[in-house]
Amino acid sequence: MDLRVLLTTFGMIFLAELGDKTQLATFSFAAESKSRLAVFIGSACALALTSLLAVVLGSEVSKLIPANYIKTGAGTLFILLGLWMIVFPGK
Repeated sequence: MDLRVLLTTFGMIFLAELGDKTQLATFSFAAESKSRLAVFIGSACALALTSLLAVVLGSEVSKLIPANYIKTGAGTLFILLGLWMIVFPGK
């Protein structure tokens, strides 16, 4: 296992997830529930499953499309979605 990749991935995902809608939803569930352990386990399992799907799909897509194209496409998509949210704010 590549420790550098592990720590880089952990750091980036940890920072990206702070304050996002998933964390806020988990916060709300924990505030409403008496079973914080169930909220934690449910949230952790959901995040692990979505991460597994991303790893599997990412590794398969990278066999067809070069990694630099995937990174460029992802960056472009983030910019477009950000612009979309600025131009068409939620009501």
